[in-house]
Amino acid sequence: MTIDGRPALPRELLEEWQLTPDGAPRFGRCAIVLPVRTAAGGPAALKVSTPHWEAELEHLALQHWRGDGAVRLLRADPRRFALLLERLHVEDLGGMWDVEACEVVASFYPRLHVPAGPQFVTLSSCVRRWVEGLRELPRDAPVPRRLVEQAVALGRDFLADERTDGRLIHTDLHYDNVLAADREPWLVIDPKPLSGDPHYEVAPLLWNRWAELTDPVGQGVRRGVRARFHATVDAAGLDEDRARDWVVFRMVANAMGEPDDADWVTRCVTIAKSVQE
Repeated sequence: MTIDGRPALPRELLEEWQLTPDGAPRFGRCAIVLPVRTAAGGPAALKVSTPHWEAELEHLALQHWRGDGAVRLLRADPRRFALLLERLHVEDLGGMWDVEACEVVASFYPRLHVPAGPQFVTLSSCVRRWVEGLRELPRDAPVPRRLVEQAVALGRDFLADERTDGRLIHTDLHYDNVLAADREPWLVIDPKPLSGDPHYEVAPLLWNRWAELTDPVGQGVRRGVRARFHATVDAAGLDEDRARDWVVFRMVANAMGEPDDADWVTRCVTIAKSVQE
């Protein structure tokens, strides 16, 4: 159920779960989060998402993490895409220097990348679909043919590599998805989980907060992308070459997800080139 394209809060959940509203709701693109009090009087947050595949297994990822680096899951109704969560603060990493924020995000990787169970969609199944799409691109597609061919080759290599699957990855871990908390300084929220490769995690830190990377000379974007990339890889102890390959593959695939958005395509191509320079 939606209101003006936004998720609506099922009122019956408040009654069923004995919750009392405790503040104004916050709306995201695909979810509403309402501060509540439980029957015992404790603070919590009720999150209800619009049904979509990326949110189907959010509750399972949070169950796997058990609050280790991530927001605690208190209760879930997957059928209604409803989660009762530990209440966090509204402050995210958007106010922190981007390179420092990358280091904060990377510090969560070892805690979050636990073995994934069989319930999770595999990254390799996504890669297979993306490679097929890239192979069918016409030669006049808005991405340099060299990058498309490189991405196809990388995708084939990933499909042949058993390390492509097996670890629980967030896949959308960036500055807005880390919030201030009482239990720890920061905690991760809003996973879109896959069973995959930890090196796949880096790219969202490169394409978000994009406006901050521009400068009048025109050299800041690529330099800024590389600074974020190296800060993340170093802080997380990732293999630089493998992380770079995933960034290139992911950004080319992302560009083809919205080929009519010229600004987005340009951003994806710039990132793919920047990490290789």
